[in-house]
Amino acid sequence: MDKQEKTDRANHQELPEDNEDPLIQFLHKTIKLAVKVLAILMTLVIIWGVGDVIYILYQRLIAPPMYLLNISDIFETFGAFLAVLIAIEIFTNITLYIRDDILPIKLVMGTALMAIARKIIVFDYKLLTPMHILATAAVVLALGITYWLVSKKSD
Repeated sequence: MDKQEKTDRANHQELPEDNEDPLIQFLHKTIKLAVKVLAILMTLVIIWGVGDVIYILYQRLIAPPMYLLNISDIFETFGAFLAVLIAIEIFTNITLYIRDDILPIKLVMGTALMAIARKIIVFDYKLLTPMHILATAAVVLALGITYWLVSKKSD
């Protein structure tokens, strides 16, 4: 283990591996198993999501007028694509956690930004109140600033 890894582990003692308490070791192994189960389930969600994207495209393309997509069809397809991409990002977060026992904050923030971007893309602005739009803007701004600060710190 190099110096950086030791520093990272010292700063992130959520689940220390070198604890000699048998209960803590058992709980640590239980959590590791739970995270692996989540990784398997997320893989299934991703595969199901890809199937959903294919199904949505197929349905939209065979509906009259054939082989044409209107703007709402395109936005629905974008939403389905982005949902799969977000699931892939979450899977990446899970696998990094399994490998390192450290939650990659920058990646989590990027995933959150992608999720809110997906939400903005599929918004129906005719149905939203101005307060909802302002609140969403505040979330985007907060996430953007946080991502920038985390990126700046890691440089």
